[in-house]
Amino acid sequence: MPVITIDDDFDAWRNAARHALAQGLTPESIEWRTEQAAPSLFDSASDASPDVSAKSETIRISKELATLLKDAAHFRDPQRWGFLYRVLWRWAQGDRAAASAADEDGARLNKMAKSVRRAQHDMIAYVRFRQREASLGAPEYIAWYEPDHDVLAWGAEHFADRMGKSTWLITTPDGAAMFDGAHLHLERRPALAADHKVDTPDAAEALWMTYYRSIFNPARLNEGALEQHMPVRFWKGLPEGALIPGMISQARGGARRVGQAQHVGAMGGKTVQVEAQAAQPERDAPTSLDTCRRCDLWRHATQAVQGEGPRDARIMLLGEQPGDQEDLKGEPFVGPAGQLLDDAMRRAGVPREQVYLTNSVKHFKWEPRGKRRLHKTPAQQEIDACSYWLEQELHDVGARVIVTLGATALNALLGKRATLSAHVGRVVPYRDKLIVATYHPSYALRQNDEAAREKTVAAIVAALEQARDLSG
Repeated sequence: MPVITIDDDFDAWRNAARHALAQGLTPESIEWRTEQAAPSLFDSASDASPDVSAKSETIRISKELATLLKDAAHFRDPQRWGFLYRVLWRWAQGDRAAASAADEDGARLNKMAKSVRRAQHDMIAYVRFRQREASLGAPEYIAWYEPDHDVLAWGAEHFADRMGKSTWLITTPDGAAMFDGAHLHLERRPALAADHKVDTPDAAEALWMTYYRSIFNPARLNEGALEQHMPVRFWKGLPEGALIPGMISQARGGARRVGQAQHVGAMGGKTVQVEAQAAQPERDAPTSLDTCRRCDLWRHATQAVQGEGPRDARIMLLGEQPGDQEDLKGEPFVGPAGQLLDDAMRRAGVPREQVYLTNSVKHFKWEPRGKRRLHKTPAQQEIDACSYWLEQELHDVGARVIVTLGATALNALLGKRATLSAHVGRVVPYRDKLIVATYHPSYALRQNDEAAREKTVAAIVAALEQARDLSG
């Protein structure tokens, strides 16, 4: 059996594969080896490498296949070179299914490439450089990393492009990459990597650890999502990795239940002296939305969500309440419903930056469902309590047209007897303004049928177009 020995990299394999194709060597007739591979116990003198210097086969492949082959070449599998040649051989014979995910070889090729791309992403995310003392000289920064696949060269080029002229060293179990400020050097000897696996202190890490502790919210902990986005195998290389097990343990021990109340729910309003018969200012005349205590929704919300947009906007979009992502970011309509609304506004020719977006209720009302916070419709007393803030917005924003998104927004203006079905498609006078009622974007997201979803979105687009025309 012919033996082809190559350097363990893609370029060497590609050149050898082209020569093998020129000689008509089938995948089953070749044994692929790398320079580091030891001879087989059953090798014989007749198993010499074929002549790969005589001529080279020119073969045209698609851009997609070329990308798949190049990515899959970094997959850690001693049999990968033989497998990649089999895919290339099939393509050269006219079998285009070799690159299809529906084909057995194609599925394996795509899976290998996907795994390598994930390893590339992980390297960017989980490499942690530590700054060395200036007296130690170059490199200024050093990092230890254990990649799942052979992505050191790719990751090193990424950091070389982004760290300016700083000198740094990344060591791995299989080699190292060093940047001297101008040139990148790669070393594949495992011994070098072991020699440079040092624990270098970094003064900035104390600040980072303090920050990481402060942003950890046990009430929001989702262990499954945490381990999915930050796999446990990378924790040992992260400074904050040593903190995570303890914080998870505290959350399991009760901090999850009280974390929100301790750090958010206990915020007090402004203390004001009042007469015995006077109403409580905190409820009837709060000094700001952040200190509003007119209802109890503030106790379990992260923050109040203010309206957003120009005060001279001709159109106001009025929704129900903030969602999970809005509660965390403090901005209206930034979650999935907001993305759908953005798309509807683009279709209607209504720029987001020219409208005022707000909600009838300013705090997120939710109920726990496992590890998730699910939306819960606000009660009428909560809508009434928040009308204090809505009235201010109606006074301060010079909107000619109000587009109410959903039944809650419509009820906040016209009262609980107003039904959405009776008002969709109608223009209703309201004080010195006009109301155009339509569905909330989240209603479209809840539609299981694609046709029903598009019908709902079309109704929202039509309402926005109507508001645009009415606003002048």
